Amino acid sequence: MPQNHVEKVIIVGSGPAGWTAAIYAARANLTPLVFAGRPKTVPTTVLPGGQLMLTTEVENYPGFPEGITGPRMMSCFEQQAVRFGTRIVTDHGLSPDVSSPDDGHSYSYHECKRVDLSARPFVVTGEDDTEYQTHALIIATGATANWLGLENEQRLARSGGGVSACAVCDGALPLFRDKVLAVIGGGDSAVEEATYLTKFASKVCMIHRRDQLRASKIMAKRAMDNPKIEILWNKIVIDVLGDDRISGVRLKDTKTGEESTLRLGGLFMAISHTPATEFLGGQLQLDDKGYIKLQDLYRSTTSVEGVFAAGDCVDSVYRQAVTAAAMGCKAAIDAERWLAEEGIE
Repeated sequence: MPQNHVEKVIIVGSGPAGWTAAIYAARANLTPLVFAGRPKTVPTTVLPGGQLMLTTEVENYPGFPEGITGPRMMSCFEQQAVRFGTRIVTDHGLSPDVSSPDDGHSYSYHECKRVDLSARPFVVTGEDDTEYQTHALIIATGATANWLGLENEQRLARSGGGVSACAVCDGALPLFRDKVLAVIGGGDSAVEEATYLTKFASKVCMIHRRDQLRASKIMAKRAMDNPKIEILWNKIVIDVLGDDRISGVRLKDTKTGEESTLRLGGLFMAISHTPATEFLGGQLQLDDKGYIKLQDLYRSTTSVEGVFAAGDCVDSVYRQAVTAAAMGCKAAIDAERWLAEEGIE
């Protein structure tokens, strides 16, 4: 690539938001360049393909009446983006390097190390320190669910063995129905997850390390008044049990140190998410939780002109594939219109 070459748009991220932005940008003849990221051990980072890479069956995305696995869905998104001219930064240069939906993925993709938004064109630096210039930038790096970091927890989360970080995504699956389920956490999100799961579970246990919930009073009352929710106070999970499927958890009392076993058919993490925005180096306006602040509720514009954001790095409320994809669409359209206004064809 010539040293003075400037991309029209670079997309950082490869979940539903990133690939949808790539599809729309490619169809608009913007020939987008994508930093899809490189896989690392859960829970330290967002995987290429986003949190859906830890989801076995996706049954709530429109258009898939029989359901589809998260990795296969992301591979389909990726293939569609490449079909229209999206390029991806890989170990072998700028190459599609796309597998078929059924063959798995080579994961030779690069991640973005840092960006320089102090002047235009913006500079995006890859993991090998190669610098790419771009007129517009779309951030779609998502957010990582916070996990306990236990070895068997991570293994079962990857294999679809009954450990999840999204009750709304997975709670209705047959493998969780009429089972005793547990939610780890004590905030509003944990109460929401637990309440949602009562529609399908025989019982829901909320495991909380303190003696009172961090949730708002109205949400805490909702949990305590629900006959299908039992709150296990002053408890932490020290091990996740099970081979192919979760069979239970090992608990430790935070006050007495006493250990016990809780038999379960499913475990859900609700201990918040961490948006993948640290690489921005404070160059975009963030909220107090680290999510990118949009300048307009209905747009994807950020505090820096020419930089757009979409998906879970923006959204701390819904965190769904369909909402992330919709935001990716908006970001690509906003970028296209902005480039046209700037006279960049």
